[in-house]
Amino acid sequence: MNVPNNKRRQNTLLKIHTAFIDLLETHELDDISVTDICGKAGINRTTFYMNFRDLQDLATAEMNRLEAENLAIFGNESLSRSNSGSVLLSLFTHIRENQPQYKTYFKLGRDGRFPIPDAAVAEASRYHNDTYGKYHQEFFRHGLNAIIKLWVNGGCQETPEEMLSILHAEYQENIIAKDA
Repeated sequence: MNVPNNKRRQNTLLKIHTAFIDLLETHELDDISVTDICGKAGINRTTFYMNFRDLQDLATAEMNRLEAENLAIFGNESLSRSNSGSVLLSLFTHIRENQPQYKTYFKLGRDGRFPIPDAAVAEASRYHNDTYGKYHQEFFRHGLNAIIKLWVNGGCQETPEEMLSILHAEYQENIIAKDA
């Protein structure tokens, strides 16, 4: 019996997701077929279709899994001046350790939906004490998204600490210029 969370099914799903990510490293989504995934995962097409409707369903499941994993890094922790660096450093470290999944995420065109929790975006507010906080937060969200995408596409050459430093330097320079 194929119970939803049994060990065999979990192993099958892992094989499918791993094959999918591996294929996306060298192919575009439109160039990958269910047959390719099944061959690489060592499963038959029936097994694939017992778990996913089609290739797009698999892509959505992979992106949702990665988003949930990212949000779990932050948990319920709210960002404050004392802990924001450690939370963002955790995010950069996770990204560097899981580059293939993030390349997959961005390759599938989910740039605008990168899972940056509101608590992280609220970090932008502390630099701006005005009535336009929501605009600063949106700018921060999309700016951080673009920085992460550029870093991942470049092979995460900089360390997570350097990425955090880049982010902080950008905001500190803007604050110094604003206060001058």
